[in-house]
Amino acid sequence: MKRTLTALTVAATVFASSASAFDPDDLQKLKDTGDCVNCDLEGADLQGAILRAADLQRANLKGANLSNADLAGANLSDADLIGATLTDADLQGAYLNGADLAVANLARSDLQGAYLEGATLTDADLQGADLQDANLAVANLARSDLQRANLKGANLSNADLAGANLSDADLNSADLQDANLAVADLTDGNLDSADLTDADLQGAYLQDANLEGAYLNDADLSGADLSGTNLSGANLEGANLIRTKMNGATLCNTTMPDGSVLYSGC
Repeated sequence: MKRTLTALTVAATVFASSASAFDPDDLQKLKDTGDCVNCDLEGADLQGAILRAADLQRANLKGANLSNADLAGANLSDADLIGATLTDADLQGAYLNGADLAVANLARSDLQGAYLEGATLTDADLQGADLQDANLAVANLARSDLQRANLKGANLSNADLAGANLSDADLNSADLQDANLAVADLTDGNLDSADLTDADLQGAYLQDANLEGAYLNDADLSGADLSGTNLSGANLEGANLIRTKMNGATLCNTTMPDGSVLYSGC
């Protein structure tokens, strides 16, 4: 259904910029209809654009400026957003399944309830982003920066978070089953009641993290640092704790790999 956008703000200079690779006809189509499936918008300046529920499936938005844009409920499935700027953007409930957001800047963006299943977010900046209840199953977040991100209730099952920075992130009740968190930084992170069953946490940094009530059944924590970590009520049955540092960890009503329960530090 055709709709006219009344608040799509696009800098006039982008039309004449030889540095931009976007198709002017596609940009005009977006302005006129609010939708642009398969469009070439590479490098376009869409800062502050109102694109709620826009259909941008498979669009080329590589390097585009979408900072402060309103993309709530937009369909960006399989879109190319490599290196795009999405700082402070509203992406609540947006569809980004299969989208490529490698090295994109999503700092402070609102991705509550967004669909990012299978998305690529390698080396992306997600500092302070709100990803509460987002679906990131099978997403590739290797080396991404998720410092202070809100991931409460997020689905990160089978996600690749190897080398990611999750320090001070809130992962309360997040689903991290079978996730790859090798060498990830979870220092001071909140993983209260998180599900880390079968997760790969080899060499991960979990100093002073809150893992109260977390499920770590069959998780690989070999070489991980859990110094000062709160493991009260956590379940580590079947977990691999070879070379794991647990100095000062709280083990109150904690189920250990052999099934025994410890009450240290209660």
